[in-house]
Amino acid sequence: MQSVERSLHQNQQSDHIIIIPSASKSYMTHDIPFPFRQNTDFLYLSGFLEPNSVLVLEAKSGKLPDHTATLFVPRKDPHRELWDGPRSGKEGTLSLTGVDSAENIDDLELFLQLYANENKGFVLWYNYSKPVHSEFHKKYFADFIKNNRHGVIENPRSLVQSLRLYKSAAEMQLMQKTCDIASAAFVETMKFSRPGVNEAHLYAKMDYECRVNGADILAYPPVVAGGNRANTIHYINNNQIVDDGTMVLMDAGCECHGYTSDITRTWPVSGCFTKEQRALYEAVLDVQKHCLKVCERPGVTLDFIFLEMLRVIAQHLQELNLIPKDLTSHQAQTLARQFCPHHVGHYLGMDVHDTDEISRNIKLQPGMVVTIEPGIYIPLNSRHHVPAGFRGQGIRIEDDVLITSGEPHVLTSACPKNPDHIEKILSER
Repeated sequence: MQSVERSLHQNQQSDHIIIIPSASKSYMTHDIPFPFRQNTDFLYLSGFLEPNSVLVLEAKSGKLPDHTATLFVPRKDPHRELWDGPRSGKEGTLSLTGVDSAENIDDLELFLQLYANENKGFVLWYNYSKPVHSEFHKKYFADFIKNNRHGVIENPRSLVQSLRLYKSAAEMQLMQKTCDIASAAFVETMKFSRPGVNEAHLYAKMDYECRVNGADILAYPPVVAGGNRANTIHYINNNQIVDDGTMVLMDAGCECHGYTSDITRTWPVSGCFTKEQRALYEAVLDVQKHCLKVCERPGVTLDFIFLEMLRVIAQHLQELNLIPKDLTSHQAQTLARQFCPHHVGHYLGMDVHDTDEISRNIKLQPGMVVTIEPGIYIPLNSRHHVPAGFRGQGIRIEDDVLITSGEPHVLTSACPKNPDHIEKILSER
């Protein structure tokens, strides 16, 4: 939280109040809740896991970096706790977090009224354009914003994301742990796969292996796509049979102590790549290795790596006679975009698509974590002049990468991607 205050130092002649709500519970029907996942900006700043809470940071004019942090939390309620589990309450919150004070959420309305009366022309930092907690926005914050019409209202989301973009040593350790868990789970899922397996069973195996080794949940609904279904980038039905002779593309990761992993591997359920499958796979692997090497260059951006990905994909497509060889470089790269319609990667952290407001055109710096995930997709009905053996193949290889001052550190290096290594693992089933 001191980092936030330092970021606000340029506005130190004003009073500041920063309001970050937690997530709310959401329900699939009536009183049956979805699994709860905390608002990650709130979690990053407070470490508090309970829903229906609010973090308030206050800083007085000229007093930065001095500030006070208050958590407003649900009141202890024996009846609700009988049904929903224990609440920390004020005392528990103080012992669990580093905040200066904790109050009951019922007292937030009065607190805001008093603050507005006692402070004029303050800077309010609150995500009013996309409220995280719609009920609290209506109940507490809409009127507070109206009462601050002579002040300044800023959205803190970009500010907090600029802090989250760079991982501390402790965060790096947590990310390595979640990547190790997911990598090991991929190996066991590969061993579990076989011709005729249902995608749902591979999904369940991945989920089981992650949880039994320490993950809290899967980081997102995984893609488990057999055969031609791998050409649907975000296929999540995961309920079809994976036929003999086809490959399965699995895009999955887990969450551990608030940090996520994101891995994609593609392998033949029969145990051996066909000639065309191996040729296409080795092309994607070479593209990925090139992109990882580019990460070492000073001042490189994800957008630049994306262009490099398209350039090298185009070269491989031409070498495999999948696109004409007499194209200009620009024409070939434009055509390559049809074989890989997605970006080369994204930022990774507490969310899978982390810090989404941060441009992919900023320079990569030590402490950032990104994914590098090239792919080549050739659906059965491809309009390109592609031999039959290449049709219906969708391949993506994705790793999680910690940017350093030198060679990037691949957090998911324990997850096999060499085709010979994959075939060896599959032979041990």
